[in-house]
This record gives sequence, C-alpha cells and structure tokens, in this order.
Amino acid sequence: MSGQPSGGRPVTELPLSGITVVSLEQAVAAPFATRQLADLGARVIKVERPNGGDFARRYDTTVHGESSYFVWLNRSKESLTLDLKSARGRDIVERLLGEADVFVQNLAPGAAARLGLGADALAERHPSLIPCAISGYGTSGPWADRKAYDLLVQCQTGLVSLTGTARDTARVGVSIADIAAGVYAYSGILTALFTRATTGVARAVEVSLFEALAEWVGQPAYYTRHGGTQPPRMGTQHATIAPYGAYPAADGKEVLFSIQNEREWGALCDRFLGRPELVDDPRFATGSARVAHREELNAIVAERFRALDSAGVSRLLDEAGIANAGVNDVGEFLDHPVLGARERWRDVPIPGAVVPALLPPVDLAGVTARMDAVPALGEHTDTILAALGHSAAEISGLRAERVV
Repeated sequence: MSGQPSGGRPVTELPLSGITVVSLEQAVAAPFATRQLADLGARVIKVERPNGGDFARRYDTTVHGESSYFVWLNRSKESLTLDLKSARGRDIVERLLGEADVFVQNLAPGAAARLGLGADALAERHPSLIPCAISGYGTSGPWADRKAYDLLVQCQTGLVSLTGTARDTARVGVSIADIAAGVYAYSGILTALFTRATTGVARAVEVSLFEALAEWVGQPAYYTRHGGTQPPRMGTQHATIAPYGAYPAADGKEVLFSIQNEREWGALCDRFLGRPELVDDPRFATGSARVAHREELNAIVAERFRALDSAGVSRLLDEAGIANAGVNDVGEFLDHPVLGARERWRDVPIPGAVVPALLPPVDLAGVTARMDAVPALGEHTDTILAALGHSAAEISGLRAERVV
C-alpha cells in the first residue's frame, strides 16, 4: 500500500486508525479477517487462553520456532491472555467491548451465546458495537451445532470432487474455506462500519465457512445443475477449454498455457506448433471440437513440448501472444521477479526473530500498510489491563488466580 494519490499529498493516517477490534479467535478464518483490519490501522486485541493461546500457535514450529500459520495471520495485533470461564475474565472482556467498535469470534458452536456474547445479547448491552460471528455451517439451521474444519467444508461443498486427477481426488493446497470466510468477514465488517458511520446503525455480521466456499464453487454448481453432470477432474487441464493445461518440456519443467479464442488457436498452430493446417482441421476448428478431441490434440502439443526446453517453450508462446506460466514450486514463487521488482516484501518482527512478509494485495494510493510485529502469547496483557485501570497489584492478583 504505497504511493501517493494523484495530485494530492501523502496520507499519514491509516484508514482504520481509531477503530478497535476485540477478537476471540482461533485458527485461520477469524485471524485472517482481523489481520486485514490491522493492516489498515485498526487496533486488534486478540484474546487468548492463558494455557496455550490460539491453537494455531502450535500447528508447526518452522518459522524460528513459531507456527507458519500464526506468523502469517497475526501481525500487528495485541495479545491478551484471559480465562473467559472466570467471572473476572468475563468482566474484563465486557469492559473491552464497551470501548470497542468491532467484536469478532469464531468460537465452537454455541460457545459465544453461553458466554453472553451472542449478537442479540451484545446489541442490548453495546448498541454501537458491530459483532461478527464466523461459524462452520451458520448459527441456525440443522448443522448449526456441527464442528467444521477447512477440509471438511471442502468436502461438503463438492470442491474436493472437482480437484485432482481422473483417478484421485485432492484437497486444495491452502485453507481455502477458511480464507474465503475470512475475506467475507473482512468485507462484511468494512460494510458494517460504513453503515454505522452513515446511518448510525450497528449491524451484526455473520459468515460461515460453508456458505463462503459455496459462493466460490458457483460456476461448477451452475454447470452441474444445468448440464446434468459435473465438470470432470483433469489435473491441470481445463474441463471445458482445450488446449489449456501444463505439459512437460524437454528439461522436465512443466509450462502451462491457455488458448482462449480462435486468434490464439491460429497463432499456436502457426507460430508454436509449426502446423498451420491444423487451424481448419475439423477435429480442432472450434472450441467444442478441440475439447471433444482433447487426447489427439494433447498428443500433438506434448510432442512439440518434448522438442524444446521450458525456456524455449515460454519464449515461443510469448512471441505468439499466448498466455503461459512455468509451474513453480513454492521456493520459486518466493524468488519471483515480480515480487522483487515491485518491492512487495517487508520485514516483520516475530518473537526472537525478523521475517519477510508480503504486503497486503490491495494498494491504496498514499497509504503505507501497517506491518507490525507478531505478538508473543500475552505480550500486551499488562498494558491492556493497566489501560483499563488495573493497578500492578491487581494485575499480579489476576495472574495468581490464573485469570490472565
């Protein structure tokens, strides 16, 4: 988020400066939503259990002893440890909510209501507070009490049935249901903040992992309902476009390319395959014909790929004006020239080290994203409690009682 607005001065205050978010969050979905709010300047107070905190802290220890998930999702936040099963812990949360703008939670089904932190109860006590609940299958309906994790939701939405090869299904390689829910929670909270600012009404936000990912499988859903069968699993091939997929070059590196229209098909035949007669071949003359004769077409493309190394393949496809990309592994992605040339990496402190992190993908002219430290468990507990008026002796007492 760098640069300056056209004809204007640089912006020095982040867009969400002055907004306070209290979050009872675990794992991925809610932390992803609140981290994006923190990126824009919101103060995010992350309430964690005293005995271990967010369980995403322990998913792995690969980043200088810290979890890769936690480092990704929790920069620029404050960590407060609090036992919500204790009356004093609930009182502290209540005082925080009295000063907050947004409350986010993705607790287990029914847990927020049992703590008196459901949307209706909060609306009575804190009418200006925007509550956001992130659940597995919604807070009502037949599956409201059912636990949901990312891969379970990938299965329930049919996504796993679409991913993989003809022989084997596969999960998507990132927590896509959690990410989808986090993105919609983030945009819903921004919408609710705008609505409150323009109408004075604080509206509750609710997002479920299932319904967020259901939106993302919209195209195959339409295809299946109206076509009678779902799109087949085809690895890196495209179910309804050919040629569109990855093929190995002579050096073993795969290059993926896509033909989107008849002009590109003609350029592929003439300038890459060196077989201009294929343009009007009845087997390949239209998009539907190419899909119907995919195996024959793939054999022709694969033969040409085997005659060139991956750099030669990419160069010829570029010259023909055909979109293509090497199939990178994650290490190659980390060294991607676009990220380097566009200066997308920033150093972020974590407990005991400093690591590079990517800037948020949305650039706002004149605004530099907040990229502050990832907190240690309970790092800000004393500071937050002191700001609420607790004395050092009272804080020591809370620690002795294991409230914090």
